[in-house]
Amino acid sequence: MRIVLSVEYAGESFEGWQTQPHGRTVQDALERALARIADAPVPTVCAGRTDTGVHATTQIAHFDASVDRPVSAWVRGVNSHLPDGVSVRWAQPVTDDFHARFSATARHYRYVLFNGPVRPALLHARVGWFHRPLDVGAMARAAMALVGEHDFTAFRAASCQAHSPVRRMRHARVQRHGDFVVFDFCADAFLHHMIRNLVGSLVYIGKGAHPADWMAALLRGRDRTQSAPTFSAAGLYLCGVEYPDQWSLPGQGRIICTPQLALPEPCTEPESKFVD
Repeated sequence: MRIVLSVEYAGESFEGWQTQPHGRTVQDALERALARIADAPVPTVCAGRTDTGVHATTQIAHFDASVDRPVSAWVRGVNSHLPDGVSVRWAQPVTDDFHARFSATARHYRYVLFNGPVRPALLHARVGWFHRPLDVGAMARAAMALVGEHDFTAFRAASCQAHSPVRRMRHARVQRHGDFVVFDFCADAFLHHMIRNLVGSLVYIGKGAHPADWMAALLRGRDRTQSAPTFSAAGLYLCGVEYPDQWSLPGQGRIICTPQLALPEPCTEPESKFVD
C-alpha cells in the first residue's frame, strides 16, 4: 500500500532533506522512524528536496508500506520516534500511481525577511535579515518580470543538476508586513538555490543598488555571475504542493500551510501584485 505523508520540519535542525551517509537529514530521521513502525526499511520520495537550513510547513512524501498498519500509526506512531524538529502532520493511503515528486503540478515557497537595523534573536534561523530599509514597491515591480515561462539560468546554482533551466512561474509577490518583507513564489518546479538567488537580487533592488528593470535584464542575460549572491537559507519555507484532485488529498490536492508568523496566506492570483 502506498502512503502519502505531510511533513513539517525546522531546517536548522538538519542538513537538508536528502539522505546522507552521516544520517543528519530530514529523510534519514523520517525513514528511521518509519522503519520502527514497519519493522523494515522504508524508502521515501519527497515533492521537493530542501537544502540545509530550509524549513517546511508542508513537505509531501510517499512510501510503499510492506505491512498493514492503521493510519494513526504512520502519524502518532512515527512522531514518537522523530526528533523535535520534524513532525508528520497527516497520512493518507493513495493508489500506486501517485508520486510525491512527479505527480506534483506546482510548489509554493515563502521567504520571510526581517527588515530592521538589529538582527532578531527570538527568530534566529527562522527568518532572513537585512539591516537597511528596503523599497518594497521597487522589489515587487521587479518580481512581476518573473511571472511566466523563463530560462532561470541567472538564478540557478552551479551545482544544479536539472536538465533544463526553464521553469514556469505562476506568481511572484513581495509585500511588507510591519518589519517583515514577505516573498511568495509558486512555480511548476524550482532550480537549485533559485529562490534564494531571486531573493538576493530583489534585495539588491530594494536597497537601491539596481533599478526594478534589472530583474528582467538578468533573465535575458542568463548569466549567474551577474546576479546577486545567494541569500541566507534561514527565512525560506516550502509551504505548499499542488496535485491533481484524483487522489482526494486535502484541499482537493492544493496542500498549503504557511509559516506561523502571523502573516497572510500565499498568493493565489495568476499575476504578481505589489504594494509600497
